[in-house]
Amino acid sequence: MIKRELAVFLVVGSLTVLIDFLTYRGLVWTEWMTVDQAKAVGFLTGTLFAYFANKVWTFGHQDHAPGSVWRFVLLYAITLGANVLVNAGCLALLSTLSIAVPVAFLIATGVSAVLNFLGMKLFVFKTSNLTEKS
Repeated sequence: MIKRELAVFLVVGSLTVLIDFLTYRGLVWTEWMTVDQAKAVGFLTGTLFAYFANKVWTFGHQDHAPGSVWRFVLLYAITLGANVLVNAGCLALLSTLSIAVPVAFLIATGVSAVLNFLGMKLFVFKTSNLTEKS
């Protein structure tokens, strides 16, 4: 079960990044918003997709789990903080390397992805409140 959830989680994560990027680029290209506004809307659009896709597809919850939205928001706030801190720490440790930025980005993204998966499985969409559907 966890292998399937992890595989679907990775697909959902990839689609989330794609939705964020395409929304951001589309809004900038059409000049409907400033770059910063477009980035915020892209991120929020991806986040909404991630919530519903992970709820239904990754963890199989068709019914509403009371409090899951707030747990999701809390989890994303925590993992955003972890992502920024890990990125900053890696940049400090690797500052002499020419590949510091992409390596720090990948490590920070990996850490936040692991934390997001565990947080969604054990905290946001925990199966103790709902009957798990396969």
